[in-house]
Amino acid sequence: MFKKLATIDRRYIYVIIAICIIIPLLTKIVLEIKVSPPVQSAYDSMEKLPTSSSVLFSIDYEPSAEPELQPMLLAILRHAFKKDLKVIVMCHWPLGFPLGQSALVQVAKEYNKEYGKDYVNIGYRPGTEAIMIGIGREIRDFFASDYAGVLLDSLPMMRAIHNYRDIGLLIGLEAGATGDFWVRLAGAQFGQKIVLGGTAVTTPDWYPYLQAGQIDGLIGGLKGAAEYEKLVESSGRGIVGMTAQSVAHIAIIVFILLGNIGYFAIRRK
Repeated sequence: MFKKLATIDRRYIYVIIAICIIIPLLTKIVLEIKVSPPVQSAYDSMEKLPTSSSVLFSIDYEPSAEPELQPMLLAILRHAFKKDLKVIVMCHWPLGFPLGQSALVQVAKEYNKEYGKDYVNIGYRPGTEAIMIGIGREIRDFFASDYAGVLLDSLPMMRAIHNYRDIGLLIGLEAGATGDFWVRLAGAQFGQKIVLGGTAVTTPDWYPYLQAGQIDGLIGGLKGAAEYEKLVESSGRGIVGMTAQSVAHIAIIVFILLGNIGYFAIRRK
């Protein structure tokens, strides 16, 4: 039996994994989501902000990380608009701009928020470290206008925002190492409060920052997005996706076990 399994066409495995993902997504079966302390800390950091405080979102990921980070962004934006916070969106990754803009437009519409008064997208600029340090002096040194070329001073909510002292919380959603720069530059040099959200691969590197108190919360991968959706009582792709991801992981574990058992069984003969 194991010899036959060892020579099975790998396309059957792909089909089984696809079924494991598609069926939970179509049926929208929801598993119980338990909120972890790092995500609860991230939520609490936002919850403590006074009404009309400013929150800076840094969208530093591309479409390859969209399945994990976009549900996270949507959930946090809903939390921000629900609390009547002022939202500023920027990005260090060029392809992060359309992802941030689409989420911003979608959620702002849900809460009847007005561009320039309640939220602003200042877009992308090159020079990650220089921008992070420059915002500590004056955000207009690098972002004199928003993504559409409108001067920041002509946007009502931006007139009182000049540097980190005017920003209550920074949310860095990261698929790479940009989160490290935020901690070292904005956090260490300017005392900016930071919450990081990352893919399941990048997040483990930031737990030391959380344990050392250098960031105020940490949201990891699709599971983190699902936990945040639960906290803001807005079920989305995070919660639904967790079921599909869990079933697929179980299937992969079963395949690994069968493969190893088969390997040793064949060697003993």
